[in-house]
Amino acid sequence: MSFVDRLIAPVSISARARRGIELLESGRVAEGFHQLAYAARGGCIEAQYRVGRCYHEGTGVPQATTEAVRWLQRAAEAGSADAQFYLALLYVQGVIIPEQSSAALFTVDNESGGPDFFTALNWARRAAEGNSAEGQALLGYILTSGPDAMTDELEAERWYARSAEAGCPQGSLGLGLALLRRAQDERTQKEAAEQIAKASAAGIPTALYLIAVLTEFGIGVGGELTRAVELYRLAADKGVCLAQRRLGVALINGHGMERNLVEGETWLRRAALAGDAEAAARVGLLYARGGELPPNYVEAVAWLERAAEGGYAPAARTLGQLYSIGTAVDRDLDLANYWLERAAELGNEASKADFANLVLRGGGKSGDQAKTRHWFQEAAETGDLIAAFNFAVCFAEGIGIERDETAAALWLRRAAVGVPTAQYWYGRILIEGRGVSENPVEGRMWLSRAADAGIVDAQVLLGEMLVNGRGGPADHRAARALFEKATSQGHVGAMFALGALYHGGHDIAADPGLAQRWFREAAQRGHPRAQLMLGRYLLGGAAGRTDLAEARQWFEAAEAQGVTEAALELTRLAKEPGGGARSLKGSASAA
Repeated sequence: MSFVDRLIAPVSISARARRGIELLESGRVAEGFHQLAYAARGGCIEAQYRVGRCYHEGTGVPQATTEAVRWLQRAAEAGSADAQFYLALLYVQGVIIPEQSSAALFTVDNESGGPDFFTALNWARRAAEGNSAEGQALLGYILTSGPDAMTDELEAERWYARSAEAGCPQGSLGLGLALLRRAQDERTQKEAAEQIAKASAAGIPTALYLIAVLTEFGIGVGGELTRAVELYRLAADKGVCLAQRRLGVALINGHGMERNLVEGETWLRRAALAGDAEAAARVGLLYARGGELPPNYVEAVAWLERAAEGGYAPAARTLGQLYSIGTAVDRDLDLANYWLERAAELGNEASKADFANLVLRGGGKSGDQAKTRHWFQEAAETGDLIAAFNFAVCFAEGIGIERDETAAALWLRRAAVGVPTAQYWYGRILIEGRGVSENPVEGRMWLSRAADAGIVDAQVLLGEMLVNGRGGPADHRAARALFEKATSQGHVGAMFALGALYHGGHDIAADPGLAQRWFREAAQRGHPRAQLMLGRYLLGGAAGRTDLAEARQWFEAAEAQGVTEAALELTRLAKEPGGGARSLKGSASAA
């Protein structure tokens, strides 16, 4: 402050304002406010703006929003672009409710203290037209993020551009985002990245995060993971949750930096505590899986619950699965039902199937069957093939709706266009004539598609049809190939069928050794007919070795499973002296 100003301050309003600003900036806030208040009462517009700021920020005077609005509004109405911008900002932030401003041009139901975009728009436009670069950036934001009735992205971009040209970092950030939204070529992406980089150079946290993302994925700027991680750290230090999460993930995975599980977990935890639901889920999974960090299931469930309650559907689904299976926590079908239903309501489609399966197993509560059926119906009617299959199951099993095999067949047919499991089941109902006219020819065609897609039950059923010549010509060699595929997936019936093929009587050379081998594979897995046939092979020595004691064991195993022929074999074996060798009797089907 000049010597002259010091002399005339007691009598000059403008000198008092300058003196007050000097005192504020030097830290003598009470004295500074006193000088500014005097100047404001005297009609100094700059002083009125400064007094309003002091009341809002509690600088040199107790914080008082009503007084802040009164002084800011006086300055704004007198033409202060700074006051107009500041008022608009307070309305956008929801700091001011309509009752605090008698001059609001628009009134809205804002009792909750939420944003008042309509009043903000008025003040921001006046500030922008008064060449306030900050006001121009704020006007662009309002025109982008306000209610649909006022949004105008083209006008917003123009105001962002003017603000950016004036050197306002917020204007550069807004312009960069606007360019990104409409970018369809590398040139526009590069322009967007340049503007966001300007904002990040000014230290704006959001801009730091965005330029980090653009750098990581090479959008408008050269992709460099190490540099991206450095930028994530700068944004994370400034409290950007998304940056904290991405930095945590990078540290845990060792992407762009040396792997550090403990520091990574720390950043994820910070993001989670600040409200990032996905970060909370990642912390929970770290503790659930164990590994380098010791497993802590109580901690895991607590973080997963935080994530699920924050609206992160995968965390809710994980909780539902944990409680359903009883892994890491005590099995609790009520909690499993609750979390799976919550995940489904949050839009996780896989959880709807999980929830439905839980309901099928007797879980859930009254009305859940109808709810799951309704979900499937809604999705199926929009063309979702998986939902169409599940909706067909609801009709077939009477889940939440009256059993209707005809309707089940209709929805299975729709799902069969692209769902292999539906192809198998539609093929079956065509073969069996359930809900549709029996048609083994078409049924065989659908089974073939499902078998090609790797559905093991389709491979076995199609193999049986090829053995028996049902729905088309017999082809025992093709059947054998299908049975072999199914046995590689552990299908016991296919093992028995291979034994039957090699037993003889088909268009494949009989091979007692291979037949006995496959009968044994199936018998050891509990197949009753295979147990009977293995007993006969061991009794008669068809594969070159006789073992009456083992034969008896397999006959007894088959008898215990209700195979009447096994009981006859045991009776006859007991009547022969010493259980002597006998000729082979009976044959095996290819089923």
